[in-house]
Amino acid sequence: MYSPTPPPPIPPPKPSSHDTSRLGTPATNQSPRPPPNPETMLDGKGRAFATDSAGLIPAARQIPPPEEIPDPGEQWLPRVLEDKSKQDLADILSDPNLLNALTHAPDTGHPSLLSSHAGLQSALTENMTLAAHLVDLEGRVSQQRAHTQAQLLSTHALERQWRQKQAEMDAALSSFAPAALYGRLTQALAEQEQICDALEESFLDGGRGAPPRSSLSYNAATDGGDDAGGVATEREVLDWVRRYRDARKLYYLRQERKERWNERRVGGWR
Repeated sequence: MYSPTPPPPIPPPKPSSHDTSRLGTPATNQSPRPPPNPETMLDGKGRAFATDSAGLIPAARQIPPPEEIPDPGEQWLPRVLEDKSKQDLADILSDPNLLNALTHAPDTGHPSLLSSHAGLQSALTENMTLAAHLVDLEGRVSQQRAHTQAQLLSTHALERQWRQKQAEMDAALSSFAPAALYGRLTQALAEQEQICDALEESFLDGGRGAPPRSSLSYNAATDGGDDAGGVATEREVLDWVRRYRDARKLYYLRQERKERWNERRVGGWR
């Protein structure tokens, strides 16, 4: 009626020292750097100007449109030339530089032309301010680029040093790796089994349930000089039983550890 509960999944293996997770830098919850708080900055001459939201490039100033002045037409003549003779006017017309100076001079130019000059002068001043600010930003960006490049090279050098230290650490801890520990446990179990077998053989070879002759005390015959087979004392038998029991206890302990390892019941290496 009820389905059996499925067994729990096997936990993932322990990460090795070369995993990406050990080399990565832990992430930190850092918010991006906020833009500069002041809405004005100083140019190279100490004058304040408005900047954009990022605080890098000055924002375009809202220049009010100049008042529209109607064009006087082709018949307009500067007042300074109204009382000039035809010969003087002919000389002025024959000299382009003089004609240009009279046309654009503040005292002789028409108000519509001067109004357009004011807008152009304001735009030119703003462009010069932007150019000076960009030159200042260029120096700061170059300095930051050099600093960032130096930090990047230093980071790469530290990363190479860490990889070298990590390789040395892995080599030093290789004898404590799971495979090495399991091999040592298997070898120790086999050696302990051989020790137990040797104790059993020595017990059987001693004759009549006695320990081996090499570990027993024998009594020499007083008559005829012939050696008579000695019998182990009770103390020697108890000592052999104790040593065999300790050897067997260590053998079963190592065997239990290996079985637990094979069943993936060893903590920390599952």
